[in-house]
Formats: sequence, structure tokens, C-alpha cells
Amino acid sequence: MAGTDDAVAAEDDALYVLTAVLLTPAKFPSVLGDDYPEACAALGLAPMADGYGLVLGQDGDGARWTVVVDDVSLVAVAIASWDCGMEYDLSPDENSMVTALPGWPLALAVSAPGVPAPHDPAPDAEADDAPPLTPPDTETWGPAQRRLGADEIALQWAAWREQIDDSAFAAETGEEPTGATDGATDETTDDASARDRAGDAAASETPDDPDDADGAETSASTSHEGIRRVLAEVRGYVESPPPLGRVRSAFASGDARTLRADGPGWSMVARTDDIAFVLLDDEPGEVLPVGRGAELPRLLEALDKMAVRPV
Repeated sequence: MAGTDDAVAAEDDALYVLTAVLLTPAKFPSVLGDDYPEACAALGLAPMADGYGLVLGQDGDGARWTVVVDDVSLVAVAIASWDCGMEYDLSPDENSMVTALPGWPLALAVSAPGVPAPHDPAPDAEADDAPPLTPPDTETWGPAQRRLGADEIALQWAAWREQIDDSAFAAETGEEPTGATDGATDETTDDASARDRAGDAAASETPDDPDDADGAETSASTSHEGIRRVLAEVRGYVESPPPLGRVRSAFASGDARTLRADGPGWSMVARTDDIAFVLLDDEPGEVLPVGRGAELPRLLEALDKMAVRPV
């Protein structure tokens, strides 16, 4: 998190920096879309190959602004420093500023001291601009909340993984090579779901914390239609590459990688040395585990080879 003394220029006013995020093919706020071009489109930006940095803050009147810069390395260093608890003065050069967008695309639980509470900037009577950016609605289950749930599983893989008993996965057959289960767990969303758990600080209802669950229950069925559909679409990604950012690969422990794949109505999180979890738009709050089986290791290996990776 940036110190609130940090400021950059935004339309002749100082911007008190609250946080920053990357918008690149390998790392973008997934709440904005299933892939990099979709996330860029949500902000009215062209999907440039090198990506952008998004600097979120308030001006002297307290208005919300999102400053888009093309100095991705500078923003990445700032984020890494803040993650380590170090101070970093994020002050992009004015020449690196692409545009200043009113509003925030993500929900923030912080504000700058000494200025009015966060609010949308007053509309410019002489400009024909789009409405201020607002975070996607995550009060009810849908694509944004499904992606935030997948983010949470990726961040807390070990906690989710320990809820799964491998012996519950179905034995493989020639007709069902994936080892997928119907995997419906008792970890479902309710009105008391924790808030502000997503890495991009967007308020959401995600599947309950696995540490609070009574234990995941899986059945021995391999006939879950939703999982079958997801695996079929993922195999299609290997054969015909999807839009940039639909499949991403990130660091994990040891020699493993954490894979993230998204598509219309679904998200999948997997470890190359382990199982996968699937979330579906049409099954609110459900986390569906997919066993290793014979095919999943090969499929994950193929996905990792074609996935976008952080530089």
C-alpha cells in the first residue's frame, strides 16, 4: 500500500496514491474480465502488449481517480516493495501517463487522510466522457464473484487442498479418463461470507474460508456435466489458443506452477503437481475438485507450456 504522501499529477491536481495494480497479459485484476483484452475493454483501453500500471488515488477534493501509466516496471517495483512492507514513492513521470480516468475500477477500503471522503469527480460540462469507473457488482454470485473466488483459492491453495480426501476421487475408467468428480463441497456462499478477501481489495462474497468448513465432501461420480464442459473447453485452449490471459501460469512451491484458466461461465485453478478446482457461474459458491486421473497431469503440462507468465 502506498503512503498517502505520495502524489502524481492528474489533470493539474495532485493525486494522493492509495494503491496500484498491474494490468498486463500475465497479471490483471481478474474481477474485470476473463482475459486481458476483456479487462482492458472494461477500462476503455487498448490491449497493448506491454500492458499498463493502474495508480488509484484521490485528488485534493477527495475525488476518486485512476491514473493509467505505461511504465509497468515502475509500478511493479512499487507493488513489490509495498508487499514487503517497504515504503516506496510511486511518482510516475508525466510522460508515462496514458490517461486519467474518473472513479476506481476496484473497491478500496482505504482513503487519503486530510481530504474529503472518496467520491466521484464532478462531471465535466464540456466533456462527453463515460460515467466514472465503478467496481463490478459482487453482491450476488456471477462472473466477477466467481473469478474472485478463484483468486482466493489460488492465494490459499494449501488451506483448500487439505479439505480434499484423495480417496474420494473416482477410480479411472477408459470412458472417464479425467478423474473428475462432481465435487460439490459444503463450502458454499452465505450471507455471512467474509468481505474484502480478494487480492485486488474488491468487496465480494467468496466461498467460505476452508478453515471454517466442516470438511469437503466429494462423491465418486465422474458425471458432473459442468466439469466435463470445462475440461473440454480447456483442451480446446491447447489446440487453439484463446484470447491473451485466459491461461496464466504463476510461481508455486518447489518446481510446480499455479495455473489459472478462465472461460465463459467458469474458472479453474490448478497446480501442475496436483489437482484442480473449478468454479461455475451456474453453481453459486460451489468449489468442485477435479482429481489427477490419467489425463489431468498431461493437460496441465500442456496448459503451462502455452500459458502467459510474469516477466
